[in-house]
Amino acid sequence: MGILIGGERLSHEWPGKRVLSRQTVGIYEGDRIGVVGQNGDGKSTLLSLLAKELEPDEGSVTYRGGITVGALGQHDSLDDNETLGHAIVGDMPTHEWASHARIRAIIDELVGELDWKGRVGDLSGGQRRRVDLARLLMGSWDVLLLDEPTNHLDLHAIRWLARHLRERWPEGSGALVVVTHDRWFLDEVCTSMWEVHECRIEPFEGGYSAYVQQRVERDRQAAVAEERRQNMLRKELNWLAHGAKARTSKPKFRIDAAMALIENDPPLRNTVELHRMAMSRLGKQVVELRDVVVRYQGRGEEPAHTVLNGISWIIGPGDRIGILGENGAGKSTLLRILSGRQRPTGGWIKIGKTVRFGWLDQRLEKLAERDDWRVEELLGTFKRSYVVEGKARSPEQMAERLGLTRKDLMSYVRDLSGGQRRRLALLCVLMDEPNVLILDEPGNDLDTDMLAVVEDLLDTWPGTLIMVSHDRSLMERVTDDQYSLIDGLLSHCPGGVDEYLRRLDEHGWSRKRVANARDTDPEANAKAHGLTNAQRRDAKRRFDSVERRLGKYESALETLNQELDAIDPTDFAMLVAKQKEIAAMQQTMEEYETEWLELSDLLSLD
Repeated sequence: MGILIGGERLSHEWPGKRVLSRQTVGIYEGDRIGVVGQNGDGKSTLLSLLAKELEPDEGSVTYRGGITVGALGQHDSLDDNETLGHAIVGDMPTHEWASHARIRAIIDELVGELDWKGRVGDLSGGQRRRVDLARLLMGSWDVLLLDEPTNHLDLHAIRWLARHLRERWPEGSGALVVVTHDRWFLDEVCTSMWEVHECRIEPFEGGYSAYVQQRVERDRQAAVAEERRQNMLRKELNWLAHGAKARTSKPKFRIDAAMALIENDPPLRNTVELHRMAMSRLGKQVVELRDVVVRYQGRGEEPAHTVLNGISWIIGPGDRIGILGENGAGKSTLLRILSGRQRPTGGWIKIGKTVRFGWLDQRLEKLAERDDWRVEELLGTFKRSYVVEGKARSPEQMAERLGLTRKDLMSYVRDLSGGQRRRLALLCVLMDEPNVLILDEPGNDLDTDMLAVVEDLLDTWPGTLIMVSHDRSLMERVTDDQYSLIDGLLSHCPGGVDEYLRRLDEHGWSRKRVANARDTDPEANAKAHGLTNAQRRDAKRRFDSVERRLGKYESALETLNQELDAIDPTDFAMLVAKQKEIAAMQQTMEEYETEWLELSDLLSLD
């Protein structure tokens, strides 16, 4: 297992903060490394150093000769005037990328619904992110360095990306280093972890769950050692203070030993505690929807778009609800309807008289209105004392429990990091003492430690909780019931996230049509536009035939895989024969998929 990238004695310091100090790391063939740590501890800096996008203050990064390294940063460098298609595939002819199953799958999953000929500059931030990710995954890289690749991806796309990265390279080859706060993703993809903390990089074997177990054990051992050291310290300090009265001096080696114990007192990690706060009384009725419809008018000649289509729903006190849906399905619209912030196009909504909403939106708009305030000024707009676990706490004390330091309290809101802003926004929501919490992506910008803290807080929330999140771990931890929003219809998912993903597959998500992926070659366009009516009817007939055959082959392939699972593992001859049968079926399907795509382009361009 050869080394691909070596970082030797790396040090880097940003104005006012040192993030790495003389750290040596190596990335080897077959590595699948997840990088975790608190916000601001240097995870993104480490990836930038390894990608050679940033020069270290000390040390060096060395690549093995001939390797290729692809990097996804938190900010893209896409050209606003480029078309989406050119930004992803460049000058590659359509027949080349369209005949490649891996490339088709990437385009299908990440940008299949976008206008292939649209300008990059017209895309939203989330759409640009997916275009940049698709562009990167198109390449054949020996090493991939990914900084928050799951940002702006829904649950289905996150599951697809995890599978893609697991299967991208043969076992023992290629290498992946990924920074993400998605703990489910880390467990699915990574076989080892790096924790960036206090200017150090500490390695752990296994995925995120194994890392947590090892860290708990490490902290337990450190606590035992610290208790032993504190006992020794107390004895030494007691001896210094209450030694024999007759002595006018004490042995220097005992004084030196005591002072060494004090000097070596290690700085403790920021401990973050959140306890249950008081909330307003909640009556029996919370929210009731009856035949709610939300329809948005299209632009120009575009038809109206129905987001919610006749939803009836009763939410009771103490319900803990998670809403699942793809990007653009209408989840945020549903939250606005539930809270009375938006009126439905049709139907009605009834909100209980005692309901007091606490709202945390994705963009933290309420906080953005006070960007030029200092944090302490913002906290001064709330009550001066809150009862938390039977004790009076000031807003400043609770902010400190959320990891905001005294220095942070003097900072302007606009100068806080994304994670700090989200924690402050959540605190402000809670200090309004609501009895119904509505949270739209509360885990955005939070590191894994803070996510665990927020989970503990929400676990003890005594009121009604309604949450939208693409963080699978957060969703499964803090909500009791999940509902899927597909094609404007809301339905209960007793099986949770797994059932929702199965429904998407059954709904046809797994075969998105790359309807907007068009051949930009002028000669190909001329041929497509030259179809006669007879030729078009013939192409349509073949297209329908191919589509029906693909459906049958999919069912047959599923049957073959079930038969493979049922074979005795010791019957090698039968296993080999069945695997050959499956491979032949997959080869046939790829040929039909290529024909389907060509016919689709032909008919769409006509």
